[in-house]
Amino acid sequence: MKTLKTASWVLRIIAAVILLQTLYFKFTAHPESVELFTKLGAEPWGRIGTGILELITGILLLIPATAFIGGFLAMGLMFGAIASHILVIGIESKSDGGQLFMLAIIVLICSMAIQIIHHKEGRAIAEKYLPASINQFFKAIT
Repeated sequence: MKTLKTASWVLRIIAAVILLQTLYFKFTAHPESVELFTKLGAEPWGRIGTGILELITGILLLIPATAFIGGFLAMGLMFGAIASHILVIGIESKSDGGQLFMLAIIVLICSMAIQIIHHKEGRAIAEKYLPASINQFFKAIT
């Protein structure tokens, strides 16, 4: 049990640090960030909105009681980031050697592991807020 708790903290810190360190670039309208979101046709509101979601997600990841929700949001954000890189931006951006893409992959892997570790919290949230038919489905597959 202690190993899972330690693994959870390590994964959550890695994901949160990656998410939170990119906020400077998004919120200060760094030229590279502006260029990426311009390519996506989402400048400036996509950049600012993504930054706000990443800030909320990073905070949720660091609070043990909200780790599942933070991991869930991080997965969604990273699926979007990875799809954006593959479909629009390209794996490599501004000769970064694919660093942004790899950071998104790392956060995705961490957030998937967080979901597995905190699945009981996810089930409790589902039981509290989702209709009974969906809860029966989740119970059947786990």
